[in-house]
Amino acid sequence: MKAILGSDHAGISGRKEALRLLEQRGWEVHEIGPEGDPEKADYPDIAHQIAQSVTSNESEMGVLVCGTGQGMAMTANRYPGARAAVITDSFTAEMSRAHNDANIACFGERVVGAAAIGQLLARFLDTPFEEGRHMTRVEKIDQVIGEV
Repeated sequence: MKAILGSDHAGISGRKEALRLLEQRGWEVHEIGPEGDPEKADYPDIAHQIAQSVTSNESEMGVLVCGTGQGMAMTANRYPGARAAVITDSFTAEMSRAHNDANIACFGERVVGAAAIGQLLARFLDTPFEEGRHMTRVEKIDQVIGEV
């Protein structure tokens, strides 16, 4: 299994927590983003790289970490086939996978804290897509209407 992780400067610790969990589970992981202060990174630049990797099937899933997770998700969701979800608790981690087949987990390190990101990502990874009635809805998400 291949994953791609990225963060801006506000999500370095959370990205490292996600990396630790994925490597512990035997995933092949590619990581991008700054390594520490004072290095800065603009979240759209990172999110574009992760979304491109996931939607081109280079990676099976992506993880994005910034201050809130919102900017990363907004950027990633511009890509047809990207289903980036902001994860804030166990319920959103589970439902974004079970009902929405999310393929990019977005976290706000300033919202949930770095330590919680590992726990929430584990819940995300351990939850299968339920398919069934949700498949039609996911197909509608993936429909692109007009130009992106």
